[in-house]
Amino acid sequence: MSAWRGLRGLGRLLLLLAAACWLPWRAAVAADCPPAPAPLDEAAQRALWRTAPDRGLLYRVDKDGRSSWLFGTLHVARPDWAVPGPQTRAALQAADRVALELDLTDPAVQRALLAVLRTPAGDPLPEALARRLDQAATGQCAGPELRALRPELQLVQLSLLQLRADGLDAAYGIDGFMAGLARGLGKRLVSLESAQQQARLLLQTDPAQRDAQLAEGLDELESGRGRRLGVRLAQAWAQADVDTLESYAQWCDCLDTPARRADMRRLLDDRNPAMAAQIDRMHRGGLRVFAAVGSLHLIGPQGLPALLRARGYTVQRLTPPHNAGEGARPPRPDPAPAAAPSSANQETPS
Repeated sequence: MSAWRGLRGLGRLLLLLAAACWLPWRAAVAADCPPAPAPLDEAAQRALWRTAPDRGLLYRVDKDGRSSWLFGTLHVARPDWAVPGPQTRAALQAADRVALELDLTDPAVQRALLAVLRTPAGDPLPEALARRLDQAATGQCAGPELRALRPELQLVQLSLLQLRADGLDAAYGIDGFMAGLARGLGKRLVSLESAQQQARLLLQTDPAQRDAQLAEGLDELESGRGRRLGVRLAQAWAQADVDTLESYAQWCDCLDTPARRADMRRLLDDRNPAMAAQIDRMHRGGLRVFAAVGSLHLIGPQGLPALLRARGYTVQRLTPPHNAGEGARPPRPDPAPAAAPSSANQETPS
């Protein structure tokens, strides 16, 4: 069985959500379509800044007299989730470097993503599969730009558009908002992965595997199963429901065979060591790092908190606190960071 044929449920959803933050798209606007996302007006932003709770998982990791932070993001969200809560804002403000899976504000990253989007599609789809994809596009109110994308990326877009019915939109993705906020605070951003690395998780070189992937993805789209998983994951993030996030293996229906477990290792566990190593390198170089990555990269024995603990860090979960009665204190004041090596000032991890 190919890796794509074995990829179901949450595994496929993780790929879709990862791509949500960098695929350019616009949905068609019609009377029976969900409205296009609208930016929060100034009054709404001010109100959210005063009242927004901390959502998602936030960890502080300490070593060598410095703190860094790990924050689990959501790539599609609701507008009132976009503003981070007080502890998350305090951690971001205290950091010297902000590390994202991909820094979409970096022109070099943008150019690399454009190259990915222009990758030739290869053999045309079988007629029946092309017809299903076109029908799905019509059903999800997709705009004409969708047809210019490779079929695999069209499937990503359609799965994201389906979540609009539940108020979830990539336009309000936490990654993008945090990147903009960090830029506004004068923070330097770095990418923990490259566009090419993320594209390899999505694009197929074998037409048969591509067609199998599309058929299975359209099955999930038409049944609404992918939508249900996306909503459950989003709600768990919004409520900082660590139990649901940590128990995803029990409800995702994605780890029930050796092939599917291997797929999930490729999507999560295999990517985490390189991320942890880069966070550690920056921290050891004298920087306080705020690393914002997809929430499931923080879960389990191969998650980033566990990997950094194995590297000698003291790890504390700030939101939600470990005990219901334990008040998570805000980031403590750190001494000014030591001067980072010149390579840390010039290098963008990839």
